[in-house]
Amino acid sequence: MQIITTTNDLAALCSRLSTHDYVTVDTEFMRESTYWPDLCLIQIASHDEEAIIDPLADGISLKPLFELMTNRQVTKVFHAARQDVEIFFNLSGEVPAPIFDSQVAAMVCGFGEQVSYSMLVKKITDNEVDKSSRFTDWAKRPLSDKQLTYAIGDVTYLRDIYKRLKKDLENSQRSSWLEEEMKTLTSRETYDIQPEDAWKRMKMRVKSRKALGILMELAEWREKLAQSANIPRGRVLKDDALFDIANQAPTNTKDLGALRAVSEGFARSDKGKQVVDAILRGKSKDLETIPPLKKGTPLDAQTLAICELLRVLLKSVAAENGVAPKMIASVADLEKLALSDNADIPALSGWRKELFGVPALRIKRGELLLTVKDQRVQTIEHPDYRAE
Repeated sequence: MQIITTTNDLAALCSRLSTHDYVTVDTEFMRESTYWPDLCLIQIASHDEEAIIDPLADGISLKPLFELMTNRQVTKVFHAARQDVEIFFNLSGEVPAPIFDSQVAAMVCGFGEQVSYSMLVKKITDNEVDKSSRFTDWAKRPLSDKQLTYAIGDVTYLRDIYKRLKKDLENSQRSSWLEEEMKTLTSRETYDIQPEDAWKRMKMRVKSRKALGILMELAEWREKLAQSANIPRGRVLKDDALFDIANQAPTNTKDLGALRAVSEGFARSDKGKQVVDAILRGKSKDLETIPPLKKGTPLDAQTLAICELLRVLLKSVAAENGVAPKMIASVADLEKLALSDNADIPALSGWRKELFGVPALRIKRGELLLTVKDQRVQTIEHPDYRAE
């Protein structure tokens, strides 16, 4: 195992790695007290070489690594890739590609939903991952041998996992399924955070469109401040405070400080004045520019029954084909499908439609029936159905 601390050594390493058809990659980072993740360590390996890159080493430039990450001739293999890819995108402005995410591939290959790296290591290589250094402070130097051994294990075992999953995908002719899933992971839009869209990631609800307009302004203000100060969003104001402010809509700092979720000290500060300004901007928004509220109306009993029927089909199809059910459709997807044959859901396009969407629609139309035979749920043609 090599420890790379200079740009020249990194360039030489990346030159060697670029001659391989794949490399396994992982990162260690800290994010508890910052908005942007602080990259502390990069682990990388080919089939015959492994190395740890120290991005905190004095004077090191990661440019050779960024060039390798965008080399289309080399597949970058990650496990649960999103946060790793986000880090590379934030630092270089480019999304690594092509990508193979072993967690997603494992779901396609029937290893279960959100399967962990340690579980894959055990199932595929019959080795145990030592988790004792998992929550270590990766920013401290020097790192111990135990820490380095733990870190490099995240890419050495990944080589065997990649080979096994790649073979399984090819044998089952599902490589195209994974490629479809990787489109989101390799899209710039996935990582290009726009402050004006920050409200879309928030889960609570407001009581009116006017309140939503205020929330949109508040969330954008908080996002910009968190980004510029490099602090977590919650350090500026927590989500519940933003929703309380949006619903109550105080128009001065005195009323702002009277809210339970806001301290008087905050209300009197410059941030408090900025919050009031954001409220006033939100109140002045044209209602026509504010999206309608999504109202969660309870499903009626018959629709719930259809959902349960579709859920049985989903579990049967997933078990029959060795795919994690979540990969095919979520609970929300089933509800949308129960309500509409033209629902805008992944299950009605691509490989999911062939596997599950088509039989689901046929069941809704009464063309297929569900039955149990030999302890297996199966679909059969309705005896009165006649194909045109």
